[in-house]
Amino acid sequence: MKKVLIFYGSYGGGHLSAANSIKEELNEIDSNIEVKTIDCIQYVNKAINKLSTTAYNEMAKKAPWAWGKIYSGSKRGPLAHFTTNSNKIMALKLNRLIRTENPDLIISTHPFATQMCAFLKKKNAMNVKLATILTDYAPHDQWLVFSEYCEYFFVAHDDMKKALIKKGIDSNKIYATGIPLSNRFLMHYNKEEILNALGLKKDKTTILFFAGGKFGLGKSNTYEILRTLAEKFSDIQVIAISGKNEKMKKEFDTIVSETYSQDNIKVLEYTNMVPQLMTISDLVITKPGGLTITESLASGLPIIIINPIPGQEEENAEYLEEHQVGLWLKKEDNLPEFLENLFKSKITIRNMKVRARLLAKKNSTKDICKILLDN
Repeated sequence: MKKVLIFYGSYGGGHLSAANSIKEELNEIDSNIEVKTIDCIQYVNKAINKLSTTAYNEMAKKAPWAWGKIYSGSKRGPLAHFTTNSNKIMALKLNRLIRTENPDLIISTHPFATQMCAFLKKKNAMNVKLATILTDYAPHDQWLVFSEYCEYFFVAHDDMKKALIKKGIDSNKIYATGIPLSNRFLMHYNKEEILNALGLKKDKTTILFFAGGKFGLGKSNTYEILRTLAEKFSDIQVIAISGKNEKMKKEFDTIVSETYSQDNIKVLEYTNMVPQLMTISDLVITKPGGLTITESLASGLPIIIINPIPGQEEENAEYLEEHQVGLWLKKEDNLPEFLENLFKSKITIRNMKVRARLLAKKNSTKDICKILLDN
């Protein structure tokens, strides 16, 4: 194997992160392998890419119910056919890139890329092995269009493998490796040094709070959570990640200032220190994106689930609850009571940590690359 193309899409960060983790591992295994990561939707049609990613971000932020309907509708019916047919058209341009690059293997971390490549194989326009990496904790039928032309399906867990088998996928093609994870989550970090650098104490429960990042998803609920933590739980310390959202950073700083919580709450903007921050944390409060779930489980952290987007994130939330590694904080819940009950129950948190580590697949990226290189 000499050349690998990895296709992703710019809908959330998980698809790109998975692509980058695979690229990093392949390059480490064999520096002679040429690996390129390409945003396939951006490549085939910049206008469609901009329109669709903007629409996704806006719906996720302002009308998540609408995205939920699209997610559900794209599994079947007219919308499913429209998506598949549009991908057939876009595949023609993608074929020019594939012919130019002449790869030995194509890896897809987005269903549109899988569809386009599988369609080209169906039409005998290319003859390249195709591997698909599903980046959530529940399958969606869009990943499985023209599945007979895909040689590998890598999924998050065994139940997903069973679900794909029920849909008619050959079991020999399906590998429950887990979602690709950066090798940085396999490294060991000095907890005391990290805590000291942040001005935090080692004898306090530490919460890592991902607040929705650039788009501030569910921001009113997010602000309420931080204010409740500040006002009612002085024995807890919080690392609140506002990401690239300047308004959220400003509001977080205001909450910290008004509640005199500078010693207990540290507000960070965008950071590449997530592995280190998870190392010093006792639990995570976050939206249930596939990548964040994977990172949290690998770090042995229970998850308080907030603001899931209807569709794949709600399915992810259900998976976490079913396996007792996550608690879903819903709008109707009494927030102070919910948090108080959790923090009082040290046994619950301890048991969730154990189950998280048992559920994690920390070597997912290595396992995926080994399977691809050995076949």
